[in-house]
Amino acid sequence: MLLEPIYEEDFYDCSYGFRPGRSAHAALDSLSKQTMWSGVSCLLEVDIRKFFDTLEHAHLRTFLQQRIRDGVVLRLIGKWLNAGVMEDGAVTHPEAGSPQGGVISPVLANVYLHYVLDHWFAREVQPRLQGRAYRIRYADDFVVGFTDDEDARRVMAVLPKRLGKYGLTIHPDKTRLVPFRKPMGERRPPGADGPGTFDFLGFTHLWARSRKGNWFLLRKTAASRFTRAVRTIRQWCRLHRHDPIAEQHQTLCRKLQGHAAYYGITGNSPALARYRHEVLETWRKWLLRRRRAWRARAGWFSRLLARYPVPYLRVVHSVYRSVANG
Repeated sequence: MLLEPIYEEDFYDCSYGFRPGRSAHAALDSLSKQTMWSGVSCLLEVDIRKFFDTLEHAHLRTFLQQRIRDGVVLRLIGKWLNAGVMEDGAVTHPEAGSPQGGVISPVLANVYLHYVLDHWFAREVQPRLQGRAYRIRYADDFVVGFTDDEDARRVMAVLPKRLGKYGLTIHPDKTRLVPFRKPMGERRPPGADGPGTFDFLGFTHLWARSRKGNWFLLRKTAASRFTRAVRTIRQWCRLHRHDPIAEQHQTLCRKLQGHAAYYGITGNSPALARYRHEVLETWRKWLLRRRRAWRARAGWFSRLLARYPVPYLRVVHSVYRSVANG
């Protein structure tokens, strides 16, 4: 409550994670608009390895002292960072990192990356670029778009050194430059590579054509997130197959609604429909394990769905609705 109003004056607009009035969907919308209209040629996708576990306390204290002068508050934050973490009955006292799940960890993470990344990029990097660039960050997950390929290569070369100076490392396999220039309708020469794809906040981003033939940024559920969501449903149905059907139905409907609340964005309807189909197939499978006699009854699952209807997943976050609302 004390830190948030102080640092909200300093944080850049590119930061969306764990801030009042901001969300992951706001970050996705900003990324979509800037990618569509900025003339981006390539995009830098960055993954910081174990950020919350490697955040260095000494650097964090230095950053905090630039805006916080009250020694009582600084000592309280220090005690919070040095508090032990209990795992499997054993208490450990890590010398680095911020406890995940702690209510103060999100704002401390934003403070750390504000100085290490956002402030540095705005003051030191952007004035030296030949073209334009934009960045979107949600906590430790961020992407940077460039209109000039050489700028992107220079930033990718210096970024590991900048993060390493403050005890952070980037994942070499998950950090990459992605060619992402919007197709203009011309035919590419044989063997030429088209725009790639990248993942951000659980969605795969790629260029696609609308029904009118215009290019737009399509976002669909990332394959890894989709697989994880289906695996979670399978485990739940297996463990709860003997629960009353009414209770199973109620819980599955809530899980579907929760999935749509995040992944229900414009353009992602096929992935939503496929997820609902996987849920129904999984539920059917484990109900058959519960009552094998149902195998001989034709249409038993259709009759069950008529009694316990499972809702279709709809787009919750519509770009058209946002435009209509101003």
